[in-house]
Amino acid sequence: METQSLERTAHLPQVTEPRNPGMELDLDWVRAVQANTSAIERRAATLPGRRSVKKDYQAAWLLKAITMIDLTTLSGDDTAGRVRRLCAKARQPVAPALLEAMGMGPITTGAVCVYHDMVATAVEALKGTGIPVAAVSTGFPAGLSPFHLRVAEIGESVAAGAEEIDIVISRRHVLTGDWQALYDEMKAFREACGHAHVKAILATGELGSLRNVARASLVCMMAGADFIKTSTGKESVNATLPVSLVMIRAIRDYYDRTGYRVGYKPAGGISKAKDALVYLSLMKDELGDRWLQPDLFRFGASSLLGDIERQLEHHVTGAYSAGYRHAMG
Repeated sequence: METQSLERTAHLPQVTEPRNPGMELDLDWVRAVQANTSAIERRAATLPGRRSVKKDYQAAWLLKAITMIDLTTLSGDDTAGRVRRLCAKARQPVAPALLEAMGMGPITTGAVCVYHDMVATAVEALKGTGIPVAAVSTGFPAGLSPFHLRVAEIGESVAAGAEEIDIVISRRHVLTGDWQALYDEMKAFREACGHAHVKAILATGELGSLRNVARASLVCMMAGADFIKTSTGKESVNATLPVSLVMIRAIRDYYDRTGYRVGYKPAGGISKAKDALVYLSLMKDELGDRWLQPDLFRFGASSLLGDIERQLEHHVTGAYSAGYRHAMG
């Protein structure tokens, strides 16, 4: 286990795994990866109906989902006040009265995710909570700024206190099959992150095929990614179940080959509590209970929490509340 890494993140209770150190690029393995699109889509289509939880069990799963949300604001009109309100929501995502009615103690979200300019504000607002701040980086969302500026941006966010960095890959490397270039880029980003954990955003809606998604997932893990993430949330197509199935199975293959667990983060378009339950059941089916923890699974979402709160209030009171009762700040 990487002792130094764990010491630096000892205040984060969800960090329990040794970090993925990466490995040499294995092009034979990468090129051998295929994706049976029709079979993947058939399997994904069955997921919403395969697992159904009700009553107390559903409430328990939804509470778990909250602890794995990267509560996010990535808008051009973000202000310090908005970020502080979001951080307050991360510290207390569910009304204490609802938690008490369910016999639960306090919970928090998994992290707060912001642009670099808001990192210092979020770090200050979350001081002493153990909730990490994640910063989107490397020319998010397109990833087309000069390479040295993308690397420098990572360093600036880490220096400002970000414990997690969500980087975007260069899609052109995937679309042209330049796996060495993708590996080298991801490796440089990992090194620039230092002790901060790195989530590699694949922007799967722009990669062209499920096979490309599988190969890109594998290359990023070989280069040392701590998480692989579907989307920036800015693409026309974001997280989907077929894409998730492909990425999760790539994670399983990497773990079987190396013994290192890599996390997974679906992001973009996940706004309903029922969708969160489907993703959690998929993780449990494909990877097992160990991946149902905040250090290995996150939702990238801004509106999901509100719908989960409404479902929890219905569970406790028997009535749905108005959406304005569960504002983000």
